[in-house]
Amino acid sequence: MGSSGKHPRVGSFPAMPRYIIVPLTVACALFMENMDSTVITTALPAIAADLGVDPIALKLALTAYLLSLAVFIPISGWMADRYGARTIFRVAMVIFTIGSAACGFAQGLNDLVLFRIMQGLGGAMMVPVGRLVILRAIPKHELVAALSWLVIPALMGPMLGPPLGGFITSYFHWRWIFWINIPIGILGLILATIFFENVREPNMPPLDRLGFVLSGIGLSGLAFGLTTFGQSLLPPAISASLLVIGAIFTFAFVRHARKVTAPLLTVNLFRFSTFRASVIGGSLFRVGIGAMAFLLPLLFQLGFGMTPFQSGMLTFWGAIGAMVVRPTVPFILRRVGFKRVIVFNGIIAAFFVAAPALFTPATPYAVIAGVVLIGGFFRSLQFSSVNSLAFADLDAKQMSQATSITSVAQQLALAMGVAVAAMVLDATRFARGDLVLIAEDFAPAFIVIGLIAMSCTLFFIGLRRNAGAALTAREPDAPN
Repeated sequence: MGSSGKHPRVGSFPAMPRYIIVPLTVACALFMENMDSTVITTALPAIAADLGVDPIALKLALTAYLLSLAVFIPISGWMADRYGARTIFRVAMVIFTIGSAACGFAQGLNDLVLFRIMQGLGGAMMVPVGRLVILRAIPKHELVAALSWLVIPALMGPMLGPPLGGFITSYFHWRWIFWINIPIGILGLILATIFFENVREPNMPPLDRLGFVLSGIGLSGLAFGLTTFGQSLLPPAISASLLVIGAIFTFAFVRHARKVTAPLLTVNLFRFSTFRASVIGGSLFRVGIGAMAFLLPLLFQLGFGMTPFQSGMLTFWGAIGAMVVRPTVPFILRRVGFKRVIVFNGIIAAFFVAAPALFTPATPYAVIAGVVLIGGFFRSLQFSSVNSLAFADLDAKQMSQATSITSVAQQLALAMGVAVAAMVLDATRFARGDLVLIAEDFAPAFIVIGLIAMSCTLFFIGLRRNAGAALTAREPDAPN
């Protein structure tokens, strides 16, 4: 167990349990990162006009942020162990907040891309290290309740981002989509200073520099290739080449990590069945969620003729469903068990991922809102369960590696979800012989991503019956 310099003020607010206040502090960071990655999309035309650049060229600001995440997330665990989790989290919050403020003052494309890279550096350290603080500060039997607080900002960010970006751009100025991060960042910094312990590991090995280079090239190639594939940002051949290069370097990193004594990311964690199922199965489910955040606003706006604000208010029902289920997650897992929940709930949640395929312009608003609301409930339950399961069988020294790996997997899965959805939409339009998207084009995409999300259960069925029991304080069942 790493040494921890306890902060004298930690726990000085007894009215708020640690399993609530620590996750809520991390949630400030998670909300900023998730919202910031989507809020800019609806403001792109206004930003392009103001800066005098081509809107297509402005997509570099989006990809620069994602590339920065892919490069620096793997190093976040080592940095936290070496210099202390609270120290790195606070530095990351400062970098992200300053980067946000700087983006609001950008005077050209080069400025904006540079400051988005700065934001990505902060975000890459901020969320994984924040999750690590939770894992080390909260006892395992309270971990599910603690991590379930992180589901709400994770789901709200992508849903609130586009309508909030449209609202700010329409009624204020696009620069405010970056400046709104400043008070959230300051709040998170203050709370982290008060409540976080500066946990670090003694006798840390040197940084795996070769692993850092291999993972940086590999993961950024995969992330960039997935992000540009099917979205007309680059020619398909270049996107495919990026994916191939990314796959080659990622494979080289895995071979390297198996040979060295202190790799940047310990791939041996996949020998734990709970971790393996959570990362692989959870990524498949997250592909569907990443695609939903991309497809629903397009369906409502292009297919049904809604305004960005109307679309955002409709998708927000999913976040309400997530908030409703949050208090019940520990109770459900204690009564039913992890395996039963993630298998059966995974099927139900996947059905609601595919359900918008049945929507038409004539579908009543209340029906759509109800489906989105119930779907948010089941998706949140699945997220909370699967995300917690990754850490069920790991000890304290393995937590930093695990948070880095799960964060990388989550980013790649979200990018893959958008890529898959975009490719299916393009194929549907091509088969119809028309480049204009209509409501009927979306049904095949929702069905495909629903099937991908449902395939996650294949990796959960083989788990032992008492998987995750340590997280729920349940008495282990007899082995299969």
